[in-house]
Amino acid sequence: MVNDAPHQFRVGAVLLAGGESSRMGESKALLPWINGEPLIAYHVHALHQAGYSPIVVVLGHAPQAINRAIPSDVDVTIVVNERYQDGRSSSIVTGVLQVATPDIDAFVVASVDQPRTVEMLRTLRETWEREQPSIAMPSYQHRSGHPPLFDAALITEVLQVTEEEQGLRQVIRNFADDRLFVNVDDPLALANLNTHEDYEAALKIAKGQA
Repeated sequence: MVNDAPHQFRVGAVLLAGGESSRMGESKALLPWINGEPLIAYHVHALHQAGYSPIVVVLGHAPQAINRAIPSDVDVTIVVNERYQDGRSSSIVTGVLQVATPDIDAFVVASVDQPRTVEMLRTLRETWEREQPSIAMPSYQHRSGHPPLFDAALITEVLQVTEEEQGLRQVIRNFADDRLFVNVDDPLALANLNTHEDYEAALKIAKGQA
C-alpha cells in the first residue's frame, strides 16, 4: 500500500544561553520580556509555539539560575557547555550534537539575546519547509537578520565551527549560493541585546507589537 501522506518535517532548535553577558552587566537570559517572563522562558515558549522540536537549550555561565527560569510546560533538553569561556562556537557545537538526531530535517540556531516573535520563527520554518534551501535567514528592509536555519545536510559543517573561523558566519558564507532570505516586516529580526540601551529599544518595539 502506497503511503501518500505528506512528509512531516522535523525542525529542531538550539537556543544559546551560555554567555557571561559581560557588556550587559547582568544575565541577558533573565531579563524580563514583554509579559514579564524571563527572556529565556519567552524564547522557549516562542520556539515551541512556532513548531520547533526538539528544543535544546545550551547553558554555560551561572547555569543554575538560568535553569530555574526555563519553563516546565515545554519539553526541553538542557545541556551545560563546560567550555563556554572558549566562545560561542563551543556552545553551538554542544547544542547541535544534541539536536542532530537521525530524523531531524533542519535546525535553527537562536541566541537568547536575539528575541524573535512566534510569527517570525514560524514564517522562517514554514518557508524553509516549502523551499528547502541549505540555509534560510530572516531579512528586514534588505538587511540580513537572525536566526539562521540550516538544512540537516549541513550538520557536519556546523559541528566544525570555531571562533578562529568566525563560527557560523563561515558556514553561511560557504553556502551563500543556496541561502534564502525570508523577508519579514519586523525590525526585531535585527535586534541584538548587547547593552541596556539595546534592550530598552527592542523591548519598546516588542511591546508595540504585542
